[in-house]
Amino acid sequence: MNVHLHWFLPTGGDGRTPVDRHAYTDGGIKRDRITPVSGVRAPDIEYLAQIAKAAEQLGFEAVLTPTGTWCEEAWLTTVALAQHTERLKFLVAFRPGVISPVLAAQMAATYQRITRGRLLLNVVTGGDSTEQRRFGDHLDHDRRYARTAEFLSVVRGAWSGQPYDFDGEHYQVEGGLTALPPDPLPEIFFGGSSAAAGPVAAAHADVYLTWGEPPAQVKEKIDWIRGLAEEQGRTVRFGIRLHTISRDSSREAWATADRLLGDLDADTIAAAQQALGKSESVGQQRMPALHGGSRDKLEIAPNLWAGVGLVRGGAGTALVGSHAEVADRIEEYHSLGVEHFVLSGYPHLEEAYWFGEGVTPELARRGLLSTVPASPRLGAPGAESRGAAPVHGAAPLLVAGGR
Repeated sequence: MNVHLHWFLPTGGDGRTPVDRHAYTDGGIKRDRITPVSGVRAPDIEYLAQIAKAAEQLGFEAVLTPTGTWCEEAWLTTVALAQHTERLKFLVAFRPGVISPVLAAQMAATYQRITRGRLLLNVVTGGDSTEQRRFGDHLDHDRRYARTAEFLSVVRGAWSGQPYDFDGEHYQVEGGLTALPPDPLPEIFFGGSSAAAGPVAAAHADVYLTWGEPPAQVKEKIDWIRGLAEEQGRTVRFGIRLHTISRDSSREAWATADRLLGDLDADTIAAAQQALGKSESVGQQRMPALHGGSRDKLEIAPNLWAGVGLVRGGAGTALVGSHAEVADRIEEYHSLGVEHFVLSGYPHLEEAYWFGEGVTPELARRGLLSTVPASPRLGAPGAESRGAAPVHGAAPLLVAGGR
């Protein structure tokens, strides 16, 4: 089992702090200067293309895009970015409750043909009733997961190449199919920490994705999902969603982490924590529990920093340290069974280079990558000054399936 590295596309806006731009501003889309956050970067196609090209050059296999009313639509944005890249895959997040499963199956099949097989799917059931209602979805938390299970059954049935009938509580389909099944079939990533989510992941996910909790808690989740999957005669692989702050020394990395929160006052943190506390998502509830809303003792495990979760929803932890230390932590999670690492940083363009020039070669030296990426120093701005170690004689990274 090798490590698969993925990056993130900030389609809701990017910047130099972890504050959720969509929670406080328009995400930079209108370039509104009335904002408590400086350095906001609009998620226009030019900037996102820079990140996508950097991710491809640095050896990341795929990039994750979020979903919601606060960001650009993921299917449209990524298929546009596919025209700016050659090998990079796109992990497209979408909500199953707001689209027909047969239409989703057809969209995926078309996407695979347009991009020559570069689609991965991230199914987001949704843990915020307010956000769900914006899409016209009024189901409660557990019923949303029951609907997701039916949705994925129909999608896979429509990909079978034969007319597919389904009669469930949420979907009734007669003869559902796509004109041509996607080739290859997109792998399905799925997350959820609640009792309602576990059986859905075990029955339908190719990769179960968790947010970055301490290793002991991640192991508990892996054991839980693996046991449920074995009961159904299935095997599920595992991934983790983390931010990263990797530097040439541990001191530099922790100084960068401190600066990320340096401009945030107590009122901003309190407002963010109040908003995040309304989430129905069990995974989201577990994130604030790691730090308790306080700036004190944010290193909750070696090199695992919970500061991002003070002001950002979703993934709230970061790997912080020297390149070797971050590689150590990735190796530790990998030893538990984590195969896919979906990473991000602030800003996403610069942090992609820090990781790709520092940590990726270290992982390659340890034999954790299936193929060794070509040296990102070739043509990479600023690489010489940051002291990245080259990987001599390396072959281009081949994009592997899954995320």
